[in-house]
Amino acid sequence: MKTRSLAAWIFVGPALIAIGIFFAVPVAAALLMSLTDFDIYALADLANLRFVGLDNYTALLQRPLFWQALWNTVIFVVIGVPLSIGASLGTALLLHSKVARFQGFFRTALFAPVVTTLVAVAVVWRYLFHTRYGLINHALAQVGITPIDWLGDPQWAMPAIVLLSVWKNFGYNMVILLAGLQAIPEDLYEAARLDGAKRWALFRHITLPGLAPLLLVVGILTMAGHFQLFAEPYVMTQGGPAQRTVTVLYLMYEEGFKWWSLGSASAVAFVLFVIMFAITMLQLWASKRAAQ
Repeated sequence: MKTRSLAAWIFVGPALIAIGIFFAVPVAAALLMSLTDFDIYALADLANLRFVGLDNYTALLQRPLFWQALWNTVIFVVIGVPLSIGASLGTALLLHSKVARFQGFFRTALFAPVVTTLVAVAVVWRYLFHTRYGLINHALAQVGITPIDWLGDPQWAMPAIVLLSVWKNFGYNMVILLAGLQAIPEDLYEAARLDGAKRWALFRHITLPGLAPLLLVVGILTMAGHFQLFAEPYVMTQGGPAQRTVTVLYLMYEEGFKWWSLGSASAVAFVLFVIMFAITMLQLWASKRAAQ
């Protein structure tokens, strides 16, 4: 037993060391930094660094911009996560159906946006959303709808970001769910059809239970990804208009790399971590309750 235990530690040791160096140590350093007034002056001379305790967190919770960013992020999560999972599941079901043709081509084509550079994608989508020359407004004009200022109107800026994000990322979940569909035994469907089960019954009592573990994983990953929304508003709107696309992660970026208030930026990061951790635990609890 001692030999097996030693062998196991030898195999997992390098991975644990890497996790400690590249994850645990930076997280601990950021936590300590959030308790200080680490800024550009402290960066130049550590003698200027002061311990401020929870002052960064207190000041953050009193900032209207933080609550605006948190509200924007929550809206993005509430709208984007169901749309992304729904699009992924619907596409996976279509590709898994027996009538689907050229499945390999469509899997590759629909997954391509996931690995495409966001800057290149954003340039294309900025043209699509252009008020006067964009193809989206051109299509709307064909049915009598007046042009929409997608990226300049506070009412439409966040839906535009959601649309871009869902299109960019749903292919990843689609591949995961498609693999889950292929793992469900076909015998279950055949037995249910012999008993007279219809399509909705097959989906509800066989497909969904078979995909339940993967849907939980996909839900957690998608929720975490949407809470960390940054690149899309940074490239498309720079947080505007009227701060309607400023997210918590975008606020953290501005605090840390625009104003060089690294202590305050670390506080933003840990508040976001606590929120994401709490929601993840809630998802796991709900999943266990549903499985009972």
